[in-house]
Amino acid sequence: MKQAIDLLFKGLDWLLVLLLAGMTVMVFGNVVLRYGFQSGIDISEEMSRFFFVWLIFLGSISAMRRNLHMGFDLLVVSVGPGARRVLLATANALVVGCCVLILFGTVMQWKVNATNIAPVTGLPMSWLFGVVVPMSLCVGLMAAQRMIGYMTGRINDLPESVGEIHE
Repeated sequence: MKQAIDLLFKGLDWLLVLLLAGMTVMVFGNVVLRYGFQSGIDISEEMSRFFFVWLIFLGSISAMRRNLHMGFDLLVVSVGPGARRVLLATANALVVGCCVLILFGTVMQWKVNATNIAPVTGLPMSWLFGVVVPMSLCVGLMAAQRMIGYMTGRINDLPESVGEIHE
């Protein structure tokens, strides 16, 4: 199971690379066309925005797996192990709550976004905002797993003191 999950995240990382590369090529190409030839490709402007939104939301899944999201842990590292577990479990519970709210909000907006059409590509805007569904599910599940791990004591992956952060 772990190998399948690792393979899934490796695929996600490659998708992120492709999205970033595609966005870069489209934006750079349009800059060259605009300044060099006074023209541009309309679809590349819209698709680069789509790629950017997908890059951000899919990237948050990858960042969550690696525990790379920004955090303020001065309080967490200055308390004992028991209080640390409570704080970390609470923080992850709040992340789960936010993901649930985001998921329900996205589902409620789905019908509205399905009838709104992107001006150039003609794609339903639900394609643009639909990436929030897998993001909220994946990040929420990872946060729930961490919350349970901290509550049961199976996870304890923070430095023991503030000094270890700066080394």
